[in-house]
Amino acid sequence: MSNIVFSKADLQQIVLLAKQAGEAIMQVYAQTDLQIEVKQDDSPVTAADIASHNVIIAGLKQHFADIAVMSEEDADISWAERQTWQTYWLIDPLDGTKEFIKRNGEFTVNIALIHQGQAIAGVVYAPVLDKCYSGIVGQGAWLEHNGATSILDIRQRPLQTPPVVVGSRSHISPDVAAYLQTIGEHQMLSVGSSLKFCMVAEGQADVYPRLGLTSEWDTAAAQAVLESAGGKVVEYPALTALQYNQKENILNPYFIAASLAWFERK
Repeated sequence: MSNIVFSKADLQQIVLLAKQAGEAIMQVYAQTDLQIEVKQDDSPVTAADIASHNVIIAGLKQHFADIAVMSEEDADISWAERQTWQTYWLIDPLDGTKEFIKRNGEFTVNIALIHQGQAIAGVVYAPVLDKCYSGIVGQGAWLEHNGATSILDIRQRPLQTPPVVVGSRSHISPDVAAYLQTIGEHQMLSVGSSLKFCMVAEGQADVYPRLGLTSEWDTAAAQAVLESAGGKVVEYPALTALQYNQKENILNPYFIAASLAWFERK
């Protein structure tokens, strides 16, 4: 799959960086008056997004200076340049800005390493929840929570009865509603940001159908975690692997993120 060497020690460096970014976010989160701006695509941005971005960029330049970086907060990189990248960091400094503004804690720092179109390593850190998910595809996935580290491995995990579907806290698209009608009896959980992938990686949910718009930085880190834990993320309805940096625009197609048991069900 990959000829790049990325070790657990490298991953721990990214974990530390995500936690530092989380600290910068929490300094803003503690303020009583959040200053919210609106970007050209109508999405909100706060001082926390920028503070997290700055921490991550500085850390990546220090520890991985030879690898290109693309961040949601600095995404004006030409396709002519991007298409030459074999390996790069793809980051969302604050995924779930709407959840941040609502102060419900369901937001994350997302840092992914992309190599030849695949998300091969990722860290998803939820500072309010004190949960840090990390993984290297082919090497394993881990969750740090309350000072303890556990292995995430859902390769043999059977479907729950009825199956548990996780979806967005902020928006359920009409296409997702139609998809849910096709799967029969199920339980529905709602959570913000890339935590939906992580709930599947933890075994708390069986499937996350996202039949609506997302950008590549929204999904890469959490896809790496889920696939490192033994799950799978595929385009829908094509069922081919969800890949990165394959086209000029950075919007993802529809996709399904799920355990292997979900894809094997009759």
